Amino acid sequence: MLYRRHLRIKVLQSLYAWFTGGSSDLNKSEKQLLLSIDKVYELFIYQLSFLEEIQRFSLVRIQENKNKYYPTKEDLNPNLKFVNNKVITLLASNIDLQKKIENYKINWHAEEEMVLKFYHMLREADFYKKYMSDPKDSLEDDKKFLIKVIDRLMMDYDLLRSYYEEKSVYFTDSYDLTGILLIKFIDSINGKFNKSSRLPGIYTTSHQQVNDDMLFVRNLFRKVILNDEENSKIIKSKTKNWDYDRIPLLDVIMLKMAIIELQEMKTIPVKVTLNEYIELAKYFSTTKSKTFINGVLDKLIGEFKQQGLIQKTGRGLIG
Repeated sequence: MLYRRHLRIKVLQSLYAWFTGGSSDLNKSEKQLLLSIDKVYELFIYQLSFLEEIQRFSLVRIQENKNKYYPTKEDLNPNLKFVNNKVITLLASNIDLQKKIENYKINWHAEEEMVLKFYHMLREADFYKKYMSDPKDSLEDDKKFLIKVIDRLMMDYDLLRSYYEEKSVYFTDSYDLTGILLIKFIDSINGKFNKSSRLPGIYTTSHQQVNDDMLFVRNLFRKVILNDEENSKIIKSKTKNWDYDRIPLLDVIMLKMAIIELQEMKTIPVKVTLNEYIELAKYFSTTKSKTFINGVLDKLIGEFKQQGLIQKTGRGLIG
């Protein structure tokens, strides 16, 4: 489920903690890294459960309105489009999701006020009113609506974000990322999805059931640390015009990660590694870091190729 870029970000964050003195226990730090990734998945399940809870709450309100002493015509003949949303209905019947909700002990009963406020916010949204009045009734329309709920409301709902902050520090770091994963997952649901369908895992596995992504994370994290001295020398040799100690630490870590990918990760194309760390530099370091990372890696790639230090497997992976 997580893209490799997301995994690189998690490794980068953990390496930054390591190199700033957060820990000196490699095994413990690796476990914390893997836990942080697992927590992304847990939050993903929480957010799916929250969507279910909003639908459930809406149905309860419909029943309460019907039982008024003087119900209106609308109370007696409510618009059921949202409570019948096909995507949420599929999720609510999905055995794998419900099992995970139970395993994580997710329960929203004590958060009725937060749910109520979100429910009112949802009903006031223009896209909700448009959705409810639209006679079209398809899985695709229901998906598009939920994606808007996630993107326009859940991502910016401070009460929900604060609730998760109290649950886990890992949830705080992963809230925005989880929103991306939710949208990606909702968009992928099709007519084949049913109660017996398995939810995607946080890692991608190969056809041989090998957890390639977990191996990628563990190898990248460990090898950057274990090869730190050697890779520092490599970087210093290509930054002689720079004061090495004044180069932003994040830039140095990203270069070390890239060196490990280039020399150790045989199935990752050179261009992918180059482009990924240029992109990470744009988001996580200084305004000049993109150009700096690009220049240093360009030199290293040329040198590594001449020395035969880049050995990629598969067609087209060397270029």
